[in-house]
Amino acid sequence: MTEEFKIIDKEDIALLKFPTTDVLDDVDEIKTRISDINRALSLGNLEHSKIKIFFEDSESKKIVDTTVWGVTDKNVILKQGVMIPIQRIYKLF
Repeated sequence: MTEEFKIIDKEDIALLKFPTTDVLDDVDEIKTRISDINRALSLGNLEHSKIKIFFEDSESKKIVDTTVWGVTDKNVILKQGVMIPIQRIYKLF
């Protein structure tokens, strides 16, 4: 799966534009994504562990290796207030 995803620096995410549509349409995949986000949040807060986030902006699929610092109902929050909309995330690990 990683072949089609381009690596991006966390700092560059703030410059991206995100459509409002969800990249996932399967209910089970959406549930898995939410549990993966909560796991990533725990790892980030407790162990400061980095995880890979596979997501898509308005141009292409991207991957970032980072620590999740917070989660809202619509966004995953990274360091320095950088946010990725949850509905644009394919998976985390």
